[in-house]
Amino acid sequence: GGRAATASPAASARFVRCLYAVGFLDLFGVSMVVPLMNHHIKSLGASHTVAGIIGSLYGIMQLFTSTFVGCWSDIVGRRYSLLACILLSALGYFLLGNSTTVFLFAISRVPVGIFKHTLSISKALLSDLVSERDRPLVMGRFNAASSVGFILGPVVGGYLAEFKGGFYQTAFICASIFLLNGGLVWMLPWSEVNTSNRNHYQDKETNSFSAKSNHEHHLKSATSRAVTNSFFQSPWIQVATVLKKIKGIACSNLWDVFLVRFLMSVAILLYYSNFTLALEERFGVKPLFSGYLLSYSSALGVLAGCLLGPITRLYGHNTYRLLLHSSTFTCMLILLYASAPSIWMVILSSTFLAFSTTIGRTCIIDLELSIGGSEASGTLLGVGQSVTSVGRIIAPLLSGIAQEFSPCGPPSLAVGLALVAIVIMNANKQKYRSHGSVKLKNQ
Repeated sequence: GGRAATASPAASARFVRCLYAVGFLDLFGVSMVVPLMNHHIKSLGASHTVAGIIGSLYGIMQLFTSTFVGCWSDIVGRRYSLLACILLSALGYFLLGNSTTVFLFAISRVPVGIFKHTLSISKALLSDLVSERDRPLVMGRFNAASSVGFILGPVVGGYLAEFKGGFYQTAFICASIFLLNGGLVWMLPWSEVNTSNRNHYQDKETNSFSAKSNHEHHLKSATSRAVTNSFFQSPWIQVATVLKKIKGIACSNLWDVFLVRFLMSVAILLYYSNFTLALEERFGVKPLFSGYLLSYSSALGVLAGCLLGPITRLYGHNTYRLLLHSSTFTCMLILLYASAPSIWMVILSSTFLAFSTTIGRTCIIDLELSIGGSEASGTLLGVGQSVTSVGRIIAPLLSGIAQEFSPCGPPSLAVGLALVAIVIMNANKQKYRSHGSVKLKNQ
């Protein structure tokens, strides 16, 4: 089917490049501040317990709001939802720059916890702009650009923290970066892309196929209507539409895709959960070396994002097969790490794991959009983000229990969860393959 890029390729190309910049600036700003937050809240007099509670509340807010904000972006449009999330996140970091008490610190985390879903909405917008064949490539490059920001941000934040009042300056700079992002999004050529989006939705209706579930048709028609909806429509209508769309997702046939995402997310989180401590206990290496190794893996993840285009072409744009192979490779590499007799085997596993996890994260998102219908991409990405948030809550608990038995307990448990995910993918391969074949046939 036709995509937004076909009607206005120049506008779509500018959009994509600007969204790469938005992703980079977003994570650059956030990663400047986040590593300094624990030290700052303790300097305000908070106990370890209070600091942990505030951190957990932020995660819980993210868990419960990601689906609603993603669905809301499908209803009111990407422009207004993305701008709202960027500006309200900027407000949160501005308040953080004025947090002279624990109470003000906690208050500053509320708007960020609720509205910091800018990357998810940006990915949904990318899904609107590019063809299904190009989507893994563009998503990979977006993740790579964001990862570069994540690598550079802590370096700049750490440098600024050395000065008097450095944390407050860093928080204000982060808020300014979000305002810059808001201006960047506002200046994009939305009118050209809105016109091409309408053509895209009409083409998708013409080329829709009977294998799609009733839920997907409902999402398509709802989203087609949403193109002409206004941001200023009744809040009650918006809430009712959000709840209806979320109910449609809950009753859909996507449970196995989200379960695979959950299992692989927990497996990867378990691998990293005690990485520094386990290396020190097993091989006697210092935390500084572990930090260098993690930075090395992050840099390789950026490279993997840039190589997604050639890799997907090598696989004939078969997302399911690429996801299955990357997940199997991830499982084998975590097993290699858990049983590594020397630090060189750990370095080897970390090298290739950076590639397999980056490819797997991109492929699972592409599979969600392929099976669930990319016209509801905001809702789908929001639900996927909630699934990952649940994994972030559960993984530390599982890691703590597994470490009671052995430093290799968490990665060993991760291997078991990854194997379950691989079994689920194999059990549902007919569904994945059928969508993959339709996807290729419609190009």
